[in-house]
Amino acid sequence: MDKEINKSAIALGSNLGNSLEILESAIASLVEIPGIRLNRKSSWYRTKAIGPPQPDYINGCVILEVEMTPELLLATLLKIETDFGRVRQERWGARTLDLDILLYADRIIDLPTLQIPHPRMCDRAFVLVPLNEIAPDWIVPVSGFAIKDVIKAVDCSDVSLLMGN
Repeated sequence: MDKEINKSAIALGSNLGNSLEILESAIASLVEIPGIRLNRKSSWYRTKAIGPPQPDYINGCVILEVEMTPELLLATLLKIETDFGRVRQERWGARTLDLDILLYADRIIDLPTLQIPHPRMCDRAFVLVPLNEIAPDWIVPVSGFAIKDVIKAVDCSDVSLLMGN
């Protein structure tokens, strides 16, 4: 029996260290894992940080084709964050690497450790701008709206294309 392949949208962000190198290396680490293939990758964007005073972020999104459960994908992302020196100290604090599952096929998951769609993705320009670049027609389960429509309700003025992409 063939394994089921699902598309998953992942948000990437970094604002500590050489963020661009960290983000590119994180994608390389992801695609080395059996059962994960890169489908699309957005440009990189500079965004203002949310939360305590800290450097601007570099953010982007990828669409992956995965042959694993959402729970295993989350565990994989958390391990990669740790491998890149992520330390969870304060909510919305600075970080070397942040990887979030935004969407997983058309699934809706509400567990204490995993919520899909990501509960705050539709309010965050730093997620929606790169996601709209690579998946504008993806319908967000729950709302039923496409990314290209969701983004219209969000202020995107603090998100700018990183030069040299």
